[in-house]
Amino acid sequence: MRHAKSSWDDPKLSDHARPLNARGRKAAAAMRHAMRDLGLAPDIVLVSSARRTLQTLEALEPWEDTPLIEPMDSLYLATAPQMLVVLRRVAETARSVLLVGHNPGLHELAMTLVGPHAMTQANDLTRHLAKGYPTGALAEFAVAGPWSGLSEGSGRLLRFLCPRDLPELAH
Repeated sequence: MRHAKSSWDDPKLSDHARPLNARGRKAAAAMRHAMRDLGLAPDIVLVSSARRTLQTLEALEPWEDTPLIEPMDSLYLATAPQMLVVLRRVAETARSVLLVGHNPGLHELAMTLVGPHAMTQANDLTRHLAKGYPTGALAEFAVAGPWSGLSEGSGRLLRFLCPRDLPELAH
């Protein structure tokens, strides 16, 4: 999941310290409801240490079953290869992981998991993903095999949900 829309109102704040804006808070709350309706509940949450990612995660709470939450400095503006390294270290007992991060790395990670072959066989989902990874968006993948084996093309894209796709936020 990419963090929700952040604020640029205070030019004195560092990029790392930028908070969500009102639109971002509303979008994250809408995504919380959508995730609940779809039965999406992670065992582990890996989240960038940036303020906007942590606030996005807060808007997704409370969880029915509280996941293990790990804020990580290494996910702040991480590249796709850096995110893959983090995901490969997830305990094999974890059935589901939510990674909350930033673009462009998150979009590149999603495209990597889909893999170039699947992208050439584009369907509606992959075409939607190829157009970009907007703030607050969530890509859900099925992964066959251990986290340690995560690689290019090893994920099957099940869903790509953007806040603007939700009825309560549709314009």
